[in-house]
Amino acid sequence: QVQLVESGGGLVQAGGSLRLSCAASGSIFSINAMGWYRQAPGKQRELVATITSGGFTNYADSVKGRFTISSDNAKNTVYLQMNSLKQEDTAVYYCNLEGLRYGSRTDYWGKGTLVTVSS
Repeated sequence: QVQLVESGGGLVQAGGSLRLSCAASGSIFSINAMGWYRQAPGKQRELVATITSGGFTNYADSVKGRFTISSDNAKNTVYLQMNSLKQEDTAVYYCNLEGLRYGSRTDYWGKGTLVTVSS
């Protein structure tokens, strides 16, 4: 009974900014990390950024320096601030949660939010 709800996607012009958010709810014993992945049309899903419950962050090389991931552990919410957006960033962005359920590591996924970057 874990749910992830994403918001903040939309249409933005190249060079612009957008902020995504994802709120997790449900019976989660422990959250190890939350993050963002994306999938462009005709391409495989790829990692964008992750953040552990301890605050350690990891970014894909393609977004490092432009995107910033942050979290509010008290609210079980993760954010992705996207600046200097490029057309290549156009994709469906999915929220991911890595947690423990009944002692096992489990991944949960949101339904995705579309980000479209125009020229």
